[in-house]
Parts: sequence; structure tokens; C-alpha cells
Amino acid sequence: MQAWILNVISEQRLSANIKANVVKTLLFIVCLLPLIYLVWGLLTDNLGANPVETLTRSSGLWALRFLLITLLVSPIRWYTGLTAIVKYRRMLGLYAFFYASVHMLLYLGLDQLFDIQDIWKDILKRPFITVGFISFILLLPLVMTSTNKMMKRLGGKRWKRLHRLTYVIATLSCVHFLMLVKADIREPIIYMILLSFLFSIRLFHSLNKKKLVSR
Repeated sequence: MQAWILNVISEQRLSANIKANVVKTLLFIVCLLPLIYLVWGLLTDNLGANPVETLTRSSGLWALRFLLITLLVSPIRWYTGLTAIVKYRRMLGLYAFFYASVHMLLYLGLDQLFDIQDIWKDILKRPFITVGFISFILLLPLVMTSTNKMMKRLGGKRWKRLHRLTYVIATLSCVHFLMLVKADIREPIIYMILLSFLFSIRLFHSLNKKKLVSR
């Protein structure tokens, strides 16, 4: 009887792992679709009059979108009980960094031709470039500490504290986008509203948690 129960449990675990791997694979492909779309647009000459600008701006936008989606994972878990969703947060965060890296490389390579002096002058001269550069640099420690090994090494509390930088990065990214847009600011304002909403949810959850602890 005991052997049968253990066998059933192991089969259930195997089935759950297979499902999780299938979901991860599908999510990986879905997250890659924006890049595939942009590359296809470049190859078929469908990115408008200034394809470099389209590529640079679109990759930056997708970095911001993935940042916001990553920040949405915890609220979904808190208010729906879907704890399994946390398994996919790391991938979403890494995709945010991936698109931010594409955005940065396009700027450094196609816009500045990897000229260090010109890049440094541009960072100091144009505030929106300064803000964008700072937000990218702040992403690096989050990526470097995204593994389970680094989480254990830092400790849960310190790791969580460090990864709250995501909100700072998302805020700077929204400001970077707002400063970049010269005429129609509706889109960056929408992202700012979404980020403010996510801030509010986190604050509300934190206050509720403190109330429960103090009882």
C-alpha cells in the first residue's frame, strides 16, 4: 500500500514537472515573438522610414513592458492564490534585461558606432540618455543575483531588498520614455499610471501584512 501511494505521488510530481516545462517553453517562445516580429520587419523592409529608430524604440518599449509584467507577478499571486506563477517571474525579468540589452546595443552600435568618447558625451549632454543609461546599469546586479545560488548566498531578506530596485528601474524607464517623446506623451503617461497602480497594490499589501502581524 505504501509503495503504491509513493508511486502515485511520484507520478503526480512527474506530471506537474512536465506541465511546468511545457508552460515554460511556451512562455519562452511567446516572449521571443516581439524580437522575431522586429527582425522580420527589418528583413521585409516594414519598419518605416527610419528602421533603426523603430528597432531601438520598440526594443526599449518591450523592456519596459516586461518589467511591468514581472512586477505584476506578485500581485497576481497575492490576490488569486496562483502560487505557481512565481516560477515564471525570473524568465520574465531576464527577458526585460534581454530587450533592454538589445535596446542598449542598438544605441551603442548603430547610433554611436561604439565610439566611447561620443557615447560618454551623449550620456552627459542629454538627460534622457543619462536616465536610460542609469536604469540599464541598475538592472545588472538584479540579473547577476537572479539564480537560486545567489539568492541563498545573499539571504532571502537581502535578496528581496535588492530586487526592489525593479521599481526604481521601472520608474526611471518611464521617465526615460517620457523625456524621449517630444509631442504625444499619452503612451508614456499610460505606463506611468500602470506603474503607479502596481506601487499602490504593493503598498496596500505591505500595510495589510503589518496590520496582521501587529494583531
